Amino acid sequence: MATEGIRRAPRVKMSGGDRKVVAATMVGTTIEWYDFFIYAQAAGLIFAQLYFSPLGSTGAQLASWASLGISFLFRPLGAVVAGHLGDRVGRKAMLVLTLLMMGGATALIGVLPTYAAIGIWAPILLVLLRILQGFSAGGEWGGAALMSVEHAPLGRRGLFGAYPQIGVPVGLILASLVIFILRASLGTEAFLAWGWRVPFLLSVVLIVVGYLIRRAVAESPVFVEMAQRKRESSAPLGVLMRSHKRSVILTAVIFIGNNAAGYMVIAFFSSYATKTLKMDTAQVLLAILLASVGWLIFTLYGGALSDRIGRVRTFQIGYAWIFVWMIPMFLLIDTRNIWIFGLAIFVLTIGLGLSYGPMSAMYAEMFPANVRYSGVSIGYALGAILGGAFAPLIADALMTHFKWSPAVGIYIMALCAISFIGASMVKETRGVPLGVGNGKLH
Repeated sequence: MATEGIRRAPRVKMSGGDRKVVAATMVGTTIEWYDFFIYAQAAGLIFAQLYFSPLGSTGAQLASWASLGISFLFRPLGAVVAGHLGDRVGRKAMLVLTLLMMGGATALIGVLPTYAAIGIWAPILLVLLRILQGFSAGGEWGGAALMSVEHAPLGRRGLFGAYPQIGVPVGLILASLVIFILRASLGTEAFLAWGWRVPFLLSVVLIVVGYLIRRAVAESPVFVEMAQRKRESSAPLGVLMRSHKRSVILTAVIFIGNNAAGYMVIAFFSSYATKTLKMDTAQVLLAILLASVGWLIFTLYGGALSDRIGRVRTFQIGYAWIFVWMIPMFLLIDTRNIWIFGLAIFVLTIGLGLSYGPMSAMYAEMFPANVRYSGVSIGYALGAILGGAFAPLIADALMTHFKWSPAVGIYIMALCAISFIGASMVKETRGVPLGVGNGKLH
């Protein structure tokens, strides 16, 4: 049995080549989430007055938040294009391209003139750059996930696949540190005037490092095997939609609970704590930063755990943890004690990590090689729309209507229950062959 082989797999240290692969897969998701957090901060603080001021104070803020969410609508398109090309021309080429597109758009926002300088072109260009970010992010994760999993030894796919996943907490940690340091050193006035541009421009450093790392990584061995055997499909996307719709739907369903809960950490909790609970902004930012360290640790652990007990079981434990913790967490947050606030979110990251770490490996194992890039990318993008794209907006609406924070918790619990069921509908994938010689191509 494949699972028996996994139990006997030797625990060897990562080689230099292995470390290159996991670093290359992590850097793109790090840039993506670094960008999201700094954009979310700017959208809440300054983009309304700098780019959408003619709409009036309320309309400008709504437009600013809409510019944050619009990128999600273009992720499936990016996933379709990058997935199709990734299944045809290779994982590595698309990883490099999506990295340059995403990082370039982020850096350009840092030098974008305001409405006062160029008029209506300012918000138009801002939205177009945000769309480009969403398009490139839609293809980024699938390529990173497959490069890590397809390079991994059989018994360590979960651990290797967790590295692109930790780009979320790493990006959040980097962004939190940069914004905290800038606000502390420049002061609020200077930060709002010009300092907000610095985090966007600093993304150039991440782009250069990521580009050099990814250029040095070999193409996925599974794709090389496909090319050698001349068995690529002439239309991978067509094959995917004809024969693997159920797997695409399941990958989307499995992701929505984790993505929605994750966006609570990334976007909702800081806003709720500072605006509704009137907690100190700097303290809240540091508490979320420390919780993100837990998210990083438990994501790696979740990937490694799935190599021992299976992907499905690890997902189930993670979602059950989030479900049980939701109501107590919000009751603790409402105490307005910063230490309890930080602890409550840190405990949440245990479930987030366990329901995110195994994702790359499980998704890769759910699809045959010739449609794998398309399948995991499209499923992930759809899950992001159904889960996180509207989660902060829905959370705000629930708070406004019920005036009771656990109402938000119940909403997240419902999504986690749906994702738990979705994960439970997948036949355990651990140990499934990933190459093209296993008869699963079509």
